[in-house]
Amino acid sequence: MQNGTIVVGGSLAQRPGHGGHAWVFLNYLLGLQRLGWDVFFVDRLEPEMCADMTTNVAWLRDVMAAFDLAERWALLYDGGREVVNSTRVLVEQTVDNATLFLNVMGYIDDERVMAGAERRVFLDIDPGFGQMWQATGLQEMFVGHDDYVTIGENIGAPGCTIPTCGVDWITTKQPVVLGQWPVTPISSTTFTSVVSWRGPFAPVEFEGETYGLRVHEFRRFLELPAKTGEPFELALDIHPDEADDLVRLSESAWNLVDPRVVAGDPHTYRDYVQRSGAELMIAKNLYVRSRSGWFSDRSACYLAAGRAVVAQNTGLDDWLPSGDGLLLFDSLDEAIDAVKAVAADPRRHSRAAREIAEAHFGSDVVLTRLLDRLSVS
Repeated sequence: MQNGTIVVGGSLAQRPGHGGHAWVFLNYLLGLQRLGWDVFFVDRLEPEMCADMTTNVAWLRDVMAAFDLAERWALLYDGGREVVNSTRVLVEQTVDNATLFLNVMGYIDDERVMAGAERRVFLDIDPGFGQMWQATGLQEMFVGHDDYVTIGENIGAPGCTIPTCGVDWITTKQPVVLGQWPVTPISSTTFTSVVSWRGPFAPVEFEGETYGLRVHEFRRFLELPAKTGEPFELALDIHPDEADDLVRLSESAWNLVDPRVVAGDPHTYRDYVQRSGAELMIAKNLYVRSRSGWFSDRSACYLAAGRAVVAQNTGLDDWLPSGDGLLLFDSLDEAIDAVKAVAADPRRHSRAAREIAEAHFGSDVVLTRLLDRLSVS
């Protein structure tokens, strides 16, 4: 029996070949379905992508079909005047009748579509960027919504430098549909991750401080392979022009693979995580420096698959258990110790990783709590 409809808005079609990005939305859509909700996904294409959108449409269609969501999505383009896989009328009717519209990063900005939504919820999955942009007058991020949710668990708490922008933020963890991420036997000792070197955003200047990107943190930990003697592999999205960093990574014994080859759709991404021994998670400088409490959706998937996560501390020790399955570090020496601990007893850490996922990131737990906090039943 369905509870009603929840519409999720996001940017899946913008990033073909990014399997991990697809799981951000799939874990919400499939997780809400598990709780008895009918779901519908609304996407849009930026104007510059509309001239040749064949790849984008095929990517979105394939992802949705692979998870039995073939009839549960629509793609807006040409300023919302045109719609793929539905009609404008049906999209507006679906939104009008929905219990809430969960708008990831406020990406769906079509005023006519949003106007009919009973509850418009902004879901912040890049904590710090939007808040600092708004606080410095660069961009108005948070207009037109009724509620505001963030995965930055420490926003609004002492010690976190991310401004609240006058918003009463509801915090949430990242959901993982545990049944989609079964534990498989560990057959590798390699620490892996699927990451971008810089990502789409520039560093942010806020109150006299510069908040940077993953590259600015990663350089601090280049010696990990040499210091630990363990194998490390990155499915790294890095531009060829980053020649100096590519040389440093190679000289420091980091094995680099193409993320579009090894993790280019949701299934190969999941396979890559399951073939890994554990994850090394190095965060964006903004997340670390601001003590945001950010935790990666990717790392939540590693935990669910029974893969230990050695994670840079973004203020996680304020709300997550660590030591077994999840090991936090601030310095290179702490990272070395954590890697060696996992390598010494991978199966113990695998069991603990799954237990953390079940207790803290399972979609039933996370989404039930979120809907309760939104007073949705």
